[in-house]
Amino acid sequence: MIRLGRWQDVLADVDMVDAVICDPPYGAKTHDGHDVGIARTPGENGADTSVRRSINYSAWTADDVSEFVSSWAPRTRGWMACMTSHDLCVAYTDAMEAAGRYVFAPLPFFSPGSRVRLSGDGPSSWTCWIVVSRPRCEPFSKWGTLPGGYAGPSPSCEVVGGKPLWLMQAIVRDYTRAGDLVCDPFVGSGTTAVAALSEGRRFIGAEAMPEHHTIATRRLAAGFTPSMF
Repeated sequence: MIRLGRWQDVLADVDMVDAVICDPPYGAKTHDGHDVGIARTPGENGADTSVRRSINYSAWTADDVSEFVSSWAPRTRGWMACMTSHDLCVAYTDAMEAAGRYVFAPLPFFSPGSRVRLSGDGPSSWTCWIVVSRPRCEPFSKWGTLPGGYAGPSPSCEVVGGKPLWLMQAIVRDYTRAGDLVCDPFVGSGTTAVAALSEGRRFIGAEAMPEHHTIATRRLAAGFTPSMF
């Protein structure tokens, strides 16, 4: 089930989920750097010839992270895995620790060549970060050893900032069990939903942008018919 609207509104009635796996908006530094590239002409002053689509949603602050984690940590039985930019990793860590969860060092999603620095003034960013936390209880302390990161191609997505299906399937397999209810409050094009259902999990999520919600529901309708919630 993918509900149209802000997660604060349309997921307020969700009492408990087994895992939160999501890719919320990144920090202002990432958004600003992307926008600089949009403003430049491809190839200008030695800049890369790639063309970027504009980001059509607002950047997050540490306060946004705190609001999100404080809302979902009490409603999550198991793991939280939140993708973010490097500048918000500390905010996630602080918020999750404040909620009483055990937080791990951020995991890299490394995708060589996935992004270029169009301003041509330094190294490109090929890494996104995943902040992972679990409850401080015995069942999850004995979950098992998990990958220290993920690496692979990042194909073009229908939504700016979208992640590849193989990545989300791997995260779903690593941090949930068959039949678990996975929540993504930032559905985007629906990749986490598709990943969860294809791996035998249930799914509930929200998407605030109508055009993205349409893409996501179309993807699910094309290949998935079971009840998701």
